[in-house]
Amino acid sequence: MITRHMRFIGAIGGLTLCTLFLTLGVAQTTDQDAHLAIENPADLSKEDALEHYMSLSRRMDRGYAAAQLDLLLNYQAWPLFNDAPYISATHGQRYVNSYANRMAHNYGTLQEGEVLPVGSVLAKDSMTVTDEGHVHPGAMFVMEKLAAGASPDTADWRYIMVMPDGSLFGDTMGSRAEAVAYCHDCHEAVADRDYTFYVPEEYRVGN
Repeated sequence: MITRHMRFIGAIGGLTLCTLFLTLGVAQTTDQDAHLAIENPADLSKEDALEHYMSLSRRMDRGYAAAQLDLLLNYQAWPLFNDAPYISATHGQRYVNSYANRMAHNYGTLQEGEVLPVGSVLAKDSMTVTDEGHVHPGAMFVMEKLAAGASPDTADWRYIMVMPDGSLFGDTMGSRAEAVAYCHDCHEAVADRDYTFYVPEEYRVGN
């Protein structure tokens, strides 16, 4: 199982706008508030980050599955492009792993002006690890590429945030759309890469 998770994917850089939205909270120790930014993330080596993730991965899979979103079924078996969980300022200072389904076959090689196919799904799970030793699952952040014209305001991307217990924090195409509307504001910075970020260089597989 460890080998399977060594093919990690990650996709979001540190943009100021996103950080402002996600740093409005304080350090959290409960899953219920895990979408808020923590103030004291632990500084982990790749090995330690992987160990923590492996200890939580089954719990995270079960928790997100409670949302009953078909597009996330077996997400941990999807291709992954980063070699270890890495901290993301735009996701509340949490350690993240972003997965892409098979439809998003060109995610890792996407060039300026290219787009991902309709049906592509990027799913970034997260975990909180503080310097006080608190370790628990964080929220899941999801992007789904929709058919042309389905959501003009978000360039035909759907954004979803799922809490660790499977409750839905927001869905731009459904409940509490306003709660996750800021996601696309962040991704507009990479409109020339079909609104998707990529893995920090030091975490890319093969580096």
